[in-house]
Amino acid sequence: MEEYTFLHKTIMDTNGLPFDPHYFINNAVSNIICSMVFGKRFEYTDQRFLNLLSLMSKALKLQTSVWIQLYSVFPSVMDLIPGPHKDLFSCFHQVCAFIREEVDKHYADWDPSSPRDFIDCYLTEIQKRKDDLEAGFHEEGLQYAVLDLFVAGTETTSTTLLWAFVYMMKYPEVQEKVQAEIGRVVGQSRRPNFDDRPSMPYTDAVIHEVQRMSNVVPLSVPRMTNEDTILGGYFIPKGTQIIPNLTSVLFDQTKWKTSHSFDPQNFLNTQGEFEKPEAFIPFSIGKRSCPGESLARMELFLFFTSFLQSFTLSPPEGTQTSLDFKFGMTLSPKPFRISFTPR
Repeated sequence: MEEYTFLHKTIMDTNGLPFDPHYFINNAVSNIICSMVFGKRFEYTDQRFLNLLSLMSKALKLQTSVWIQLYSVFPSVMDLIPGPHKDLFSCFHQVCAFIREEVDKHYADWDPSSPRDFIDCYLTEIQKRKDDLEAGFHEEGLQYAVLDLFVAGTETTSTTLLWAFVYMMKYPEVQEKVQAEIGRVVGQSRRPNFDDRPSMPYTDAVIHEVQRMSNVVPLSVPRMTNEDTILGGYFIPKGTQIIPNLTSVLFDQTKWKTSHSFDPQNFLNTQGEFEKPEAFIPFSIGKRSCPGESLARMELFLFFTSFLQSFTLSPPEGTQTSLDFKFGMTLSPKPFRISFTPR
């Protein structure tokens, strides 16, 4: 994975000293989305890139504020009142301006017969369907699609990786078992690839248990019923807003061997083979589940195994690893410092 090469060099430059990993991880995961969408990655020191990430981070924090909740209920009133909700719109417009700049650059050398990335593919669809007003392919839609990819594809994955670091520091014996499995299956002569996953059941179980216990998205995206229905004996009329409570399933005592403690055995059968229970739904469930699940699973596996192949993760000397979290768009670990010691 190309991005890990750049991230590995950056972490090596810390010389094993404790640092806050949030900045580097967010940059790396965001760059993967940039490569898919814009057809290029950015240097971690690129000011346009850093400004984009700063705007995205600020917008995500503002979206969970009481001001935005009030705006959702009283938009006409809140339009007249100054406050942080106005900052959210400013962030949104600046991010869209960044996206428009990249779209304009694509237009300059766009070849419909040879798409390079997501923007090229979308521009081709706009051209194909320009006479179909109901198709929904237009430049404004492209901006929203790119924005959705960034929101859905960066925050949750980077937060899950941060939780993986926390749990490996908290449970060094688990970290050692993962490293041993990486050594047996991959060795040190090459980087892990996604094809290694079926041969690494314990590592796969650890990643899934991190996802379950970290509970990054407690409530899924709101949906709405399009017809009257009955569920579990309850009548739900058409037009009812539905908010799936993922936490209730991920910690259901009737579905897990150990529901409220970190235990990779939740995903291993008696033969030590990986086994995913139906109650594992961090990406939600059904036709409206997270469309980025496949990409997220691949990123988590490749980053996690590459890190533990190259480094041993440990807390700063004399400190205890905390599982405390903070609320936002996701449940993320409180700021922490970590040492990556080369193996």
